[in-house]
Amino acid sequence: MSTRNIVLIAIVAIIVLLGGCAGCNYNSMNRLKQEVSESWSNVENQYKRRSDLIGNLVNTVKGAANFEQETLTKVIEARSKATSLRVDPSDLSPEKLKEFQAAQGELSQALGRLIMITENYPELKANQNFLNLQTELTNTENKIATERSRFNEKVKNYNTVISNFPNVIYSGLLGFKPRGYFEATETEKETPKVDFSK
Repeated sequence: MSTRNIVLIAIVAIIVLLGGCAGCNYNSMNRLKQEVSESWSNVENQYKRRSDLIGNLVNTVKGAANFEQETLTKVIEARSKATSLRVDPSDLSPEKLKEFQAAQGELSQALGRLIMITENYPELKANQNFLNLQTELTNTENKIATERSRFNEKVKNYNTVISNFPNVIYSGLLGFKPRGYFEATETEKETPKVDFSK
């Protein structure tokens, strides 16, 4: 057998081996990709729930006499911006995720100011609808944190599989691109200040 034939057989064997690996791993990469998309959907559902609750909260607060209109306007604008931003599950790049997270962060800050200011309104603090909405919002924030954590776990599993050898050789060619993570924003990294002197 000539050297040329040996080289040709070796090349064919490598191609068959890589093709076999690609075929075997394609299904697991695709399954993980679908899990990331499903997890993203769960995150979006919780943010949607929060947005709906905020709308009800704003309507409840509007009924308070002399309530700061500027604060309500900021919440309404931030809610509108956050709900208008859509991220395609097939393009969960770090940049898109940061943009989404920034809009949600602005809404969280505006909502925090709204809740803080309502402390000055005894009629709101006694309003059962308002209190129920506050409780629901707190529960929803906890669910958002849980879903974001689950999403990050799914993304970690997916990104690890597509970047491991031999998947890294062909994952990009097959359309498997790394996904972005939720990261703590600067505001979320700040330690809350507690002041008992008031």
